[in-house]
Amino acid sequence: MRKKAMSEPSENPGQVGDYLVMEKVSQGRESTVWKAKHAGSGQVVALKQIHLSKLNSHLRDCLHCELNFLSSVRHPNIVRLIDAIHCEDSIFLALEYCAEGNLAMYLQKHGRVQDETARSFLKQLGDGLQILHSKHIIHRDLKPENILLSSSESGLVLKIADFGLSRVMDPNGYAETVCGSPSYMAPEVLQFQRYNERVDMWSTGVILFELVNGYRPFNGRNNVQLLQNIKSCNSLPFSPQILPGLHQDCLDLCYGLLSRDPRLRLSFDEFYSHLYLRRIPRLM
Repeated sequence: MRKKAMSEPSENPGQVGDYLVMEKVSQGRESTVWKAKHAGSGQVVALKQIHLSKLNSHLRDCLHCELNFLSSVRHPNIVRLIDAIHCEDSIFLALEYCAEGNLAMYLQKHGRVQDETARSFLKQLGDGLQILHSKHIIHRDLKPENILLSSSESGLVLKIADFGLSRVMDPNGYAETVCGSPSYMAPEVLQFQRYNERVDMWSTGVILFELVNGYRPFNGRNNVQLLQNIKSCNSLPFSPQILPGLHQDCLDLCYGLLSRDPRLRLSFDEFYSHLYLRRIPRLM
């Protein structure tokens, strides 16, 4: 990755390094994402502007982890880092542009998906998570908004993105920082308890449940109510209309991933080797 000094950009940067900024895609507290294209090749990219002045020491450590990880990985289910450009108070990450949006947009448009589609999506998510697992990285913010979609001849390709809260975790270590999106946050995080890589497995379970039902398993007006709803739920709230059509392997995986007790929750290896992901698709 190259570094190029430049003055701090205005609201619309206009041009960042060799990239011409086209339009704003999204705006967050610490970052802004722009659609841009390379001035020479015309390649379209997602240009993620990270505002360094808005990062505390924890988020700066996460940014360091994100840069190290993305610069070392080339995998079809991980968003690809093309370039990194530094300026006075921002760093711009030029990432591959995924024209099909994200999984949240897909669910909003299509609603729940059929079993074969859900399994294909989850298998791809698992393939991406295997790379994180091999490098002892936890994502900590897995959710449909952070799973991008690209098209290929064989169908939609899922790409895990937004590693802004990721960190390296020793295999037997624990973290304590509360971070992530509450609706996809494991109960131990909501309870301010220490946690390990199985928080990503909980988030994966919420995503699977949402894929096959069209809604999340747990909701609440605030974090306290959300946690109460998780604790008081003796059985996952599958739709009575949908439940009879779900394969037993899917149900088993949902319950295994959404165990409130992280010690009983499926590990990554147990998830990745589960029959639901290994079952051969039916011939159409």
